[in-house]
Amino acid sequence: MTDTIAQPVAADNPMKRVFAIRDFLLLWMGQSTSLLGDQFHFIALSWLVLKMTGDPLALGGVLALGGIPRAVFTLVGGAVTDRISPRRVMLISDIIRLFISALIAAQVLTGILPIWMIYVYSFILGIVSGAFQPASMSMTPHLVPSDDLQAGNSVMQGSMSLIGFVGPAAAGVMIAAFRDVKIGVALAMAFDAFTFVVSVITLWMMKSCGEIIAVNQTNAANGVLESIREGIVYMFKDPALRAMFILIAVANFAFGGPIEVGVPQLANTRFLEGAAAYGLIIAGYAGGNLLGIILCGALPKLSLRWMKVVMVVTFAGFGIGLSALAWINITWVAMADMFIMGILNGYISILLITGLQRNTAKEMLGRLMSMILLANLGLMPLSQAIGGVMLHWSVTLLFVIAGFMLLACAVYLAVPKVSALLAERFLNESSENA
Repeated sequence: MTDTIAQPVAADNPMKRVFAIRDFLLLWMGQSTSLLGDQFHFIALSWLVLKMTGDPLALGGVLALGGIPRAVFTLVGGAVTDRISPRRVMLISDIIRLFISALIAAQVLTGILPIWMIYVYSFILGIVSGAFQPASMSMTPHLVPSDDLQAGNSVMQGSMSLIGFVGPAAAGVMIAAFRDVKIGVALAMAFDAFTFVVSVITLWMMKSCGEIIAVNQTNAANGVLESIREGIVYMFKDPALRAMFILIAVANFAFGGPIEVGVPQLANTRFLEGAAAYGLIIAGYAGGNLLGIILCGALPKLSLRWMKVVMVVTFAGFGIGLSALAWINITWVAMADMFIMGILNGYISILLITGLQRNTAKEMLGRLMSMILLANLGLMPLSQAIGGVMLHWSVTLLFVIAGFMLLACAVYLAVPKVSALLAERFLNESSENA
């Protein structure tokens, strides 16, 4: 395997070192712009479906139809990423998404977008996203030296959270500014298409990542299905990875439906601000994520004992916070609730992601990232569909049941054997402080 990591200019500050890497800077610029467009796309599409149908079940169906192929093709995307290069996979994916976003914008503006076509677009985008995400998650370790990997992840995740804070609110305000929902939605989709243009250009300009991975002869001889099998075996042979996979899958099943289907319905029926409330509530979570990421870099490193405590507190906080949304009827309170959950998530996510990347061979990164994404996405379509059905019965019941599932994850993490296994595996160099 040939390693093509660019060497940064010497500097005491790891943030300065990662920004001195030309291709990392291009990656950061392009993906940050594209992520902003993604926020506009998600808010606009969700709001359009609710306004077209008035049925949260329809929104759950659209999200589920995108989530199913995304989960399935995540494994394929991880295998393909390891066989060619993350940059190529991302470039092809962004070109396809650029075309679809522009087409949706034109059809919404001209009034010729039926609901069945939204289902089709959601399905296609799910396939493309399944290929894109493992490639995107495996890029930074190929561009940044191991010593600066946590700084690189902090930059990428911090930018993602900042954009997640600004984007939904901006999209919600844009859509709410127009009496005709179609105009606001079309503009949001057009902006999303423009951001893909920026992403494609920056990916194309990269020099050292034209072929980030020189695939070895053994891997090249294997088929995609065999590569996927190798990734699955790699994951489930490792007790810590196996435990984390199960935990993430259950937690995201509990969290996905209530947030992606329940919160838009709350904004549409409970909060006076409507689309603006939806954007602000989602932005609150992203803002908390950003603060959590900043705190992760600023606070002292955790000992093993405190790492165990933080993992339990994080999932308990999610359970309590999600349950609280069942009764909150004031926008700023809901936003604050999501903000707190975001802090917890942002703090622990950098520790876990960096530990995972540092302890994985580069030729396996795409496949391992695809398995982690599968844990995130695999049960999401079912969660979204169930969320849509449950909203016909009771909003309160949806959020309370989801909250109890996350509390059950906290109890699982409180088992000494489980917490020790995960903390020791992903705490990195600070384990010596135990």
